[in-house]
Amino acid sequence: MLTNSKPSIKYKKITTGEDYINSLRNRDLTIYLFGELVKEPVDHPMIRPSINALARTYDLAIEAPELASVISPFTGERISRFLHVVTSANDMVMQNKMQRKLGQLTGTCFQRCVGMDAFNSLYSVSYEIDEKYKTTYHQRFKEFITLTHRYNQVIGGAMTDVKGDRSLPPHQQADPDMFVHVTRRTDEGVYVSGAKAHQTGCINSHWMLIMPTMRLGEGDKDFAIVGAVPVDAKGITYIYGRQSCDMRSMEGGSIDVGNAKYGGQEAMVIFDEVFIPNKYIFMDGEYDFASMLVERFTAYHRRSYVCKSGLGDVLIGAAATIADYNGIPKVSHIKDKLVEMTHLNETIYATGIASSHQGYATKSGAYICDGMLSNVCKHHVTKMPYEIGRLAQDLAGGLVATMPSEQELNHPEIGKLIRKYLQGRAEVKTEDRMRILRLIENMTLGRNAVGYLTESMHGAGSPQAQRIQIGRQMQLEYKKRLAKALAGIEVEGNKDALVEEIGTYFARVFKIES
Repeated sequence: MLTNSKPSIKYKKITTGEDYINSLRNRDLTIYLFGELVKEPVDHPMIRPSINALARTYDLAIEAPELASVISPFTGERISRFLHVVTSANDMVMQNKMQRKLGQLTGTCFQRCVGMDAFNSLYSVSYEIDEKYKTTYHQRFKEFITLTHRYNQVIGGAMTDVKGDRSLPPHQQADPDMFVHVTRRTDEGVYVSGAKAHQTGCINSHWMLIMPTMRLGEGDKDFAIVGAVPVDAKGITYIYGRQSCDMRSMEGGSIDVGNAKYGGQEAMVIFDEVFIPNKYIFMDGEYDFASMLVERFTAYHRRSYVCKSGLGDVLIGAAATIADYNGIPKVSHIKDKLVEMTHLNETIYATGIASSHQGYATKSGAYICDGMLSNVCKHHVTKMPYEIGRLAQDLAGGLVATMPSEQELNHPEIGKLIRKYLQGRAEVKTEDRMRILRLIENMTLGRNAVGYLTESMHGAGSPQAQRIQIGRQMQLEYKKRLAKALAGIEVEGNKDALVEEIGTYFARVFKIES
């Protein structure tokens, strides 16, 4: 059996990035990397850049409190905006603005959006479960949120199961551990086993919210479990994910790594009889609400991909810089490519923030964003960063993939040749030209290409998932009726149904009652 030590969540208020980093120490997590146990992840050179990126969320809250922090309605204290339950469209807009700024500041994934979107979706869903079944999940959840606000902690979301045979529902899998599920129950709580894949920032969180990954049926009641567990709970094992060029962080130096300070993090999380006490259980068997939870989470989270516009800002800046260093910033085709990169980047941001602007209240009072525009935003993200990356590589030239290493630059004999032959404009240091090329490589080929490209494709659902949701919400019958009316074609069918359909459309677009 895979085991771990007893939970040891540190209950001390986190304010600064340094406070946050210290809160991660001495937790005795079971983390495997390169087939070996990691003694202290905070000090591991491959893991530390991801910790730095998340720490930046705390420091931004100090530097720009109106942007990155709020006053908690549960404690009355100032907390990270990443912990806020949104109660207005403006709250969601401010999330997006914060996400773009953090993308600009880190050039990578800062690992808090999954948790933020998970607890916002669970806030409204737990309310509606209670409404139907007279349970007490919502009150439990508010008490949990109050706890995390009191100490300003990091909540991670854990939704993506490994899934096994995709043609079978969870309860028909040959191995039930392909989906996280309840294995036994006691008067005090439940035990769960299974695994979650692609878990962003899981090791860097204080809590994980375990959620179902898909629509469930009556036979899947044991898989309809939602609960909070400390990241260092007994029975959890983390297997750290490899990323392209990640060994460069082990080599020392600051050029070849590309992004000198920040990186992302994904890991597989294995649960082996992990205990969840009753007070941290927020769904248990209510399988009919699993799809609502997944759909609300994906609506929030697909809109959250406006963070990629912040990374795009960095890559556009790098592409413009290398053009300048090469002495050709005013050449017409260079300027045109930068315009195209900017157009694509702002399209991502526009659809995401529009989704937030058109947010509306759920029964719980928490707001949710416009689902159609959220899916459009994420669908853009599955394509546009790749084109932005292609154009950045185009402007960078072949050196982005063939440049000699930092060791050659610092070599007593070879170094002078590197400085001579990799010189661009005479007044620009060769080292600076190499640094900006490495940053472009980092974001389009290397470690942070995971967060900018691959995660853009598969995070919050791969492209077909958005197309399915867009198809469900595109209201073709209503639009056909509009066209027929203008063309002078008599509209057939139930007029009351048409009125209801028009009302539904206006309720979504203009946030009014149908």
